[in-house]
Amino acid sequence: MTDKALLLHWLAACSGPLLAAGAAQAQQAAPAQRPNILFILTDDQRWDAVGYVNPIVRTPHIDSLAREGVCFRNAFVTTPISAASRASLLTGMYERTHGYTFRQGPLKEPYMQQSYPVLLRASGYTTAYFGKFGVTYPGAQRLFDAADLYDRRGKFPDRRGYFYKTIDGDTVHLTRYTGYEAQRFLREVDPSKPFCLSLGFSAPHAHDPAPEQYFWEPWADSLYRDLTVAPPLLADDRYFEELPEAVRRGYNRVRWTWRYDTPQKYQHSVKGYYRMISEVDREVGAIRQVLRERGLDRNTIIVFMGDNGYFLGERQLAGKWLMYDRSLRVPMLIYDPRGRDPREVEDMVLNIDVPATILDAAGVAVPEAYQGVSLLGYTRGEAPAADREAFLCEHLWELDEIPSSEGIRTERWKYMRYRFIPGREELYDLAADSEEAVNLASDPAYGRTLEELRRECDRQIERYVSLRRH
Repeated sequence: MTDKALLLHWLAACSGPLLAAGAAQAQQAAPAQRPNILFILTDDQRWDAVGYVNPIVRTPHIDSLAREGVCFRNAFVTTPISAASRASLLTGMYERTHGYTFRQGPLKEPYMQQSYPVLLRASGYTTAYFGKFGVTYPGAQRLFDAADLYDRRGKFPDRRGYFYKTIDGDTVHLTRYTGYEAQRFLREVDPSKPFCLSLGFSAPHAHDPAPEQYFWEPWADSLYRDLTVAPPLLADDRYFEELPEAVRRGYNRVRWTWRYDTPQKYQHSVKGYYRMISEVDREVGAIRQVLRERGLDRNTIIVFMGDNGYFLGERQLAGKWLMYDRSLRVPMLIYDPRGRDPREVEDMVLNIDVPATILDAAGVAVPEAYQGVSLLGYTRGEAPAADREAFLCEHLWELDEIPSSEGIRTERWKYMRYRFIPGREELYDLAADSEEAVNLASDPAYGRTLEELRRECDRQIERYVSLRRH
C-alpha cells in the first residue's frame, strides 16, 4: 500500500513507607469487578496540541475518547520537566517531596515502593510498560510483568534517534514500535486477570541532536503539507526582552534558534510536531481496535495525558521548564466505558492526581502519602477536585541554563518567581490575561494579591518539603 493510500485508509477509519507497607495497602476488590487500565502518556504535548482544542491538529481517535469520556480543560503538571513530572505520575507527589529530577540519582526506594505499578502488581494486576519511562531507577523493568523501556534518542545525532527499533527486521519509528508492543500485549494478555498497561510515547519530543529536530513516518508526509501555521503569540521582541537574562541566554532560547528562528524552521518544526502527534493518534486508534477485537473494550479504562507543556515560539522560546501555562498545561482525559454521560470539566486537575485515579479505579487503597486526589468520580458525575483553590508549580533542577523557578497557580492568578534571581517576581491576572502578557507584580494596585500569593507559595513549599524522606 502506498503512503497516500495508507493516509487515506487512516483518515477513513478516523471518521467513523516501604514494600511491606505498599503490599498492605494493595487491597483487592472482587476480580469480576476490576477494570483493566490503559495509561497513555505523550512527551511534550501541550494542552492545545490536540484536535478537540485546536481543529488544525488531526487527532480523531483522541478526540473520540474526549467526546466519549471526561475531558479536562484545565489539566496541569506540577513541574514542567519530563523527569520530575514522570516521577510525580508514578508517586502521586510533588517534586518538592519526592526530590527527583535530572542528575539527582535514582528515584528513592520508599517512593517507588508506593508507586502505582508496584501497588497494582501486588494487588494481582498484570502490569506492563512500553516506551519511555523517563525516571532513573535500578531494575525498572522488573517492576512490571512485561516491559520494554527505551528512550535512547540521544545516542544518535540523526533520524536514528527515532528510527532504531525493528519489527520483523524492518526499522520503524518509535511511535509505531510502542503501538506495536501495546497491541501484541493486548492480543496475548490473559483476559481473566485485570491488567494495567502503561505506554510512554517519546513523541512529539524533538530530537535535539539533529538539525531537523522532528522526525515522522513517511505516511504522515502529506499531513499539514498545505497548511501555513500562524505565527506564535507574544512573538514581539519586547516579550523576550522582559525575561531575566538567565532565561534569555539559556536553553529555552538556544532551542528556539534550533526550531523557530526563521519562518522556514518554524513551519517545519510546528508541522513536524503536529505530525508526530497525529502518529500517536493513529496508534491510539489501532490499540482501541484490538481492545474491541478481544472484547476488552467494555471493561478498560483509558487515561490519556501529556507529561508537560511546551513552547512553540511564544516569547521567542522553545522547550518548557518555566512557570507559564505554556509549560504547565497539558491535555488530559479519562474514558471509562462503565461511566455516565460524557462531560467536559473546568476544574483544575493535576499530574499528581493520576496515580490516585488509577489505584482508585483498580479498587486499591490510595496511600496516605499521595498528594493528589482520585479523579474517577468525574466519570460518575461527581467533582472530586472542585475545591482545589491553588497548586504549587516548581522546577527545582539547579542548572544555570534553565533557571530554577516556582510559583502558585489559582483559577484566576499566576504568581511565579525565580529561586536564585533575587527580587524577580511575576503576577498575572489570568481572567483578563490568559496569555500572561502583562506582569502586574510592580503595580501597587495588586500589592495585596501579590503578598497573599507569595505567602501561599511559601506555605505550600514548607508543607511539601517537610514530607520528604531522606
